[in-house]
Amino acid sequence: MNHDEAVLVRKAQKGHAPSFEQLVRRYDENIMRLLCHLLNDSEDARDVYQEVFFKVYKSIASFNFRSEFYTWVYRIALNTAINFRKKRKKNWRLEGVEYFAAQNELDHIKIEDAVANPEHNFLNSELSLQIADAVDQLSPKQRAVFVLRHYEGMKLKEIAKILQLNEGTVKNYLFRALEKMRRNLHEYKYFQ
Repeated sequence: MNHDEAVLVRKAQKGHAPSFEQLVRRYDENIMRLLCHLLNDSEDARDVYQEVFFKVYKSIASFNFRSEFYTWVYRIALNTAINFRKKRKKNWRLEGVEYFAAQNELDHIKIEDAVANPEHNFLNSELSLQIADAVDQLSPKQRAVFVLRHYEGMKLKEIAKILQLNEGTVKNYLFRALEKMRRNLHEYKYFQ
């Protein structure tokens, strides 16, 4: 954690509202994007976003600087989204699937930019739905690892910190997620 952020956190812990607002501004877009990917519903994402930062505000005094502040906030966001999903029992969907790749970029799907060809556009939208269905079938941990890696672009080490797992376990979740998706998407030539 850089010095400026540590100062902001310490001030926010003492109730200094402008410092807390600065911290929120640092992470609000990333948290909202993460929630949109996880929940696939902008209204739900906004509701959970509010809940996340309310929880951060209520518990910032207990932040002990053992991890990066962003790691702590992401952990709160993931847990809140998982709990929201359990309560709502909605299908998790991912919109606008453009790209995901394994760490070594051996396995990948790429949906090209839409072109004037209606058949191509239909196939892209159909594949996007199939990918969303495949992601829906992942366990919560696999889904979290997958979304953080392939939609948030985080490194495995960062994901391990956020989920409080060792890096090997994160790799295992990612591998199993990709294998499960490969089985579910085997009919598509884009996924090999």
